[in-house]
Amino acid sequence: MDANGIWKSLAAGLCGSAAHSGLMFLKSRMGLLPSFHPYEDLQQRLSELIGGSVHPVIPWALSFLNGAVVLGILFGRTYRLLPGHSGAAKGFVFGVFGWILMGVLFFPMLGQGLFAVQAGPGMLPALFSLLMLLTYSMIMGIAYSALNQKSVAGP
Repeated sequence: MDANGIWKSLAAGLCGSAAHSGLMFLKSRMGLLPSFHPYEDLQQRLSELIGGSVHPVIPWALSFLNGAVVLGILFGRTYRLLPGHSGAAKGFVFGVFGWILMGVLFFPMLGQGLFAVQAGPGMLPALFSLLMLLTYSMIMGIAYSALNQKSVAGP
C-alpha cells in the first residue's frame, strides 16, 4: 500500500469513526440503553489492568484511533477481497465480521458476556453494537470507494 492508499484508508476510517462517535453521542444524549456503556466499561478494565485511574477520554480516544487508523488501514488492505460491488456492501461485510469479533472477544473481556448480553435488556446491546459497527463500516466503505473513484477528465 502506497502513501496515497494509506491516506485514503485513514480518511475513510476517520469518516467511519466520526459517524460512530455521532451515534454514540446520540445514544448517550437520548438515554438509550443506560446499562450498556462500553466506553465506561473499557475505562474500568484499563484501570484494573494498569492498577490506576484512567481518564474518561482515553477509551474514547483509543476507539477513535483504532477505528480511524488500525481498522481504516485494514479495510483499505482488504477492500479488493471483500465481497460486494459497492463500498457500502463491502463495508457491511467488514462490519459484520467486526461485530462477530467484538461480540466474542471484546465484550466478554469487559465482563459483559458474549455479544454484551449481560449489559442490558436481552439482545438490545448486541443489536445496538451491530448498528454501531454497521454505521461505522458502511460510512467507511462509502468514503473509501468515493476516494478511490477515478476522476474522468472532461473536454
